[in-house]
Amino acid sequence: MQHVLQIKENTSIQSTPLLHTHTSSLFLCLPLFSAKVGKTSLIMSLVSEEFPEVVPYRAEEITIPADVTPERVPTHIVDYSEAEQTDEQLFQEISKANVICIVYAVNNKKSIEKVTSHWIPLITDNTDKDNRVPLILVGNKSDLVEHSSMETILPIMNQYSDIETCVECSAKNLKNISELFYYAQKAVLHPTGPLYCPERKDMKPLCVKALTRIFKVSDLDNDGILNDNQLNFFQRTCFNAPLAPQALEDVKNVVRKNVSDGVRDNGLTLNGFLFLHTLFIQRGRHETTWTVLRRFGYDDDLELHQDYLFPQLKVPPDATTELNHDAYLFLQGVFDKHDKDRDCALSPEELKDLFDVFPYMPWGADVSNTVCTNDKGWITYQGYLSQWTLTTYLDVQRCLEYLGYLGYSIVAEQESQAAGITVTRDKKIDLQKRQTQRSVFRCNVFGDVCSGKSGFLQAFLGRNLMSQKNIREEHRSFYAISTTYVYGQEKYLLLHEVFPDNDYMSDADLACDIVCLLYDVSNPYSFEYCAKVFKQYFMDSKTPCMMIAAKSDLPEVKQQYGCTPLEFCRKHKMPPPQSFTCNTAAAAPSRDIYTKLTTVAMYPHARLRCMCTCNRCTFCLCQNLLNSELLQTVRTKLYAAVFLCCSNHLPPSSPCHVPIPAHLYLDIGSSIFVSVHVQADLKSSTFWLRASVGAAMFAVLGIAMYRVLLKPR
Repeated sequence: MQHVLQIKENTSIQSTPLLHTHTSSLFLCLPLFSAKVGKTSLIMSLVSEEFPEVVPYRAEEITIPADVTPERVPTHIVDYSEAEQTDEQLFQEISKANVICIVYAVNNKKSIEKVTSHWIPLITDNTDKDNRVPLILVGNKSDLVEHSSMETILPIMNQYSDIETCVECSAKNLKNISELFYYAQKAVLHPTGPLYCPERKDMKPLCVKALTRIFKVSDLDNDGILNDNQLNFFQRTCFNAPLAPQALEDVKNVVRKNVSDGVRDNGLTLNGFLFLHTLFIQRGRHETTWTVLRRFGYDDDLELHQDYLFPQLKVPPDATTELNHDAYLFLQGVFDKHDKDRDCALSPEELKDLFDVFPYMPWGADVSNTVCTNDKGWITYQGYLSQWTLTTYLDVQRCLEYLGYLGYSIVAEQESQAAGITVTRDKKIDLQKRQTQRSVFRCNVFGDVCSGKSGFLQAFLGRNLMSQKNIREEHRSFYAISTTYVYGQEKYLLLHEVFPDNDYMSDADLACDIVCLLYDVSNPYSFEYCAKVFKQYFMDSKTPCMMIAAKSDLPEVKQQYGCTPLEFCRKHKMPPPQSFTCNTAAAAPSRDIYTKLTTVAMYPHARLRCMCTCNRCTFCLCQNLLNSELLQTVRTKLYAAVFLCCSNHLPPSSPCHVPIPAHLYLDIGSSIFVSVHVQADLKSSTFWLRASVGAAMFAVLGIAMYRVLLKPR
């Protein structure tokens, strides 16, 4: 159903079929009126489409099916008769009504006076003050007079804000009968009260606030205007059809004539956007504004609906939540949209502008000590994505709420924010398959008081001991998150500082991918805490653990424990203690230890004796050689050549003869080594004897080198 709003003379704004998003399946329409004003005749004329000759005191309750109403909503009509019903029954019907029609006779001044002296006070006294029922004034018997009663009714409408509209009709002539009930439906589905203040002739603050957020979400480049592409995207989002170029120009021309700053650089400004919706409401097309509001998640009270902010998302107990690629692309676009100076960091003003579509500031001062920042303390692009990753991992419902405020489902054209979340599989399955698709790994850091846990977390963000002294205690964070690279793959490592309390550890303190036991090498009693925590909680656990010898720049003292940290690690089959210090003068602390932690978290089944990722030591060189493409290619060619030789030397009648597949011929033919050297000696049995002995010697030598060089580490 195309609807056209006439604004001025030949200028019109065209919109698309109205989207009905109201959740009520049935609402009540309750006509109230004095006697002898044609109360029951209206209802019977609507149903039978003819004026009844015999009219009872009260019509039976009638339900109009949804498929015969303009708004596609079932309507339940209840009549009231003072002669047949009590006041108690009247009050019950008022409490159940969604809209109330007060009928008066246009030729009876007493019935008009009774609207304000009896019916409106009666309804007001029996309805909740915060949940007023919209009222429709109905002037019946318009066929008996030549004048209109609107001059008398308009002051009443201005006095009572609950009155939505007034309709003059005639049950005898069937004039405006269907329009009466259409406006009754409209008053429920698209009420004027939450949007507009008749006294001020302007939109209410809550409506302005909601439309301002919608404008900013639709302003994809944050330049303060909606260009033609953005206006078309907005129109398709709300009404499922774009605007014609001429219609766009008509809209902007109307705004130019009425608002001096409504159009800038041929785009619609916020003031122009608000003016258009004010005009819609003033011209009786407030269903257009309601369609926009409901598409962007608002309910009848102009608050974001809970179903919009918190869509259903099932997360199994042993699974984690991460942002997927589409969500990261959306967040990257939001960052670029607000990084006006293009310095890859968000200043306090830019961050405030980003969160202007939120009802509150979601990030506190501790965020700067949770993620990476630049020299000015501003959150960098990497830190911005890290904080979103942290929120998704720790509290996915809060992440869904935040994405809802930013309009993720609108801009990304997804069904809900849940489409941007990946729920990982059970960690037990990862251990069974010995591989994982997760990109976020949690490391819980345990240590005694003053052992250096906070410094360990801040060093992960690139801050040495000197820069950490500037952190205020009230801005301290117990989390730190950033990216590391494991075998060329970017992963997020989340460090969580656990409060030192042996007597009680919550499930959140124990649930992690790797445990970091940190002790102070200069404190003789520091290691004892780590040993107790390990024995009490993790000795029989499958969670990998790593011992960190913090403050390694200080003189090391003997730990007052039954064995040394190294002996303790060997006894419990842990990697040896890893030295660490954040006292690195002007340089940033080394990140090697964090790469090791992430590697062990990714591959907990791999009992690596060397925790090095330097690519310089013997272990790394051997690993790179074994994984190299050259070695894999040589091994494949050698296997193919041996298979070819064995198949050619065996007679076809032999039970051990295997036909040579065609792909092996192609494979061998593509190798220069095989084609030149091997084919020349294929018939020489001594060649294959030498090759076999050489391969065996190479294998024995490799095993010996591994035991001599790698096993002690």
